[in-house]
Amino acid sequence: MAGVLLEFVHAHTVSAPVPFVPEVSLFQAEDPIALWEATESAGTPQPPPFWAFAWAGGQALARHILDDPELVAGRSVLDLATGSGLVAVAAARAGATPVTANDIDPLSLAAAQANAQANGVRVTTVEADLLDSDDRYGVVLAGDVFYSREMAGRVLPFLRRAAGRGSLVLVGDPGRAYLPEGLIQRAVYDVPVIEELESMPIRRTTVWQVTAS
Repeated sequence: MAGVLLEFVHAHTVSAPVPFVPEVSLFQAEDPIALWEATESAGTPQPPPFWAFAWAGGQALARHILDDPELVAGRSVLDLATGSGLVAVAAARAGATPVTANDIDPLSLAAAQANAQANGVRVTTVEADLLDSDDRYGVVLAGDVFYSREMAGRVLPFLRRAAGRGSLVLVGDPGRAYLPEGLIQRAVYDVPVIEELESMPIRRTTVWQVTAS
């Protein structure tokens, strides 16, 4: 099954540098709409192919980590809702160890493994819903997770619990509708994005720190 998923990733993407994080190359869709349609026609219900794009929140978070590697170097990292694995790869490049890329979409994890291998770093993938768990990590990273009310409602308590256990918790967000209040601003970037998906070529994107309360 893993081989089939990897074949799908390779068949529908090309490896290219990430616009805002050119140190990292990802397998990315050349035609976002065609890939969306191919995923939906796979025969069984599939999540949207978030794994095939470098979303603004992940790009900003990856840039922030690579510019300040001491945030993660030598620490265990969880990249929550990893998508393409961009943030996990950036964390590994910055010296984090071990790095766990988590998602509920098996195609996402196939892409994350392919991207980690292509960038010469080690990332462990976990296919599970971790939002009710309490495992400890030195750093918890989440790119672009406040895009729906349901997702935000589940993610924020998880992130606050992690912060309460002493984790550094950072999220990248380009002003999504359900971004919560009370976060600490760490950095702001103007990130190139895919206009067909975002309806604009640049997204002003912020890296926020989540605290326990």
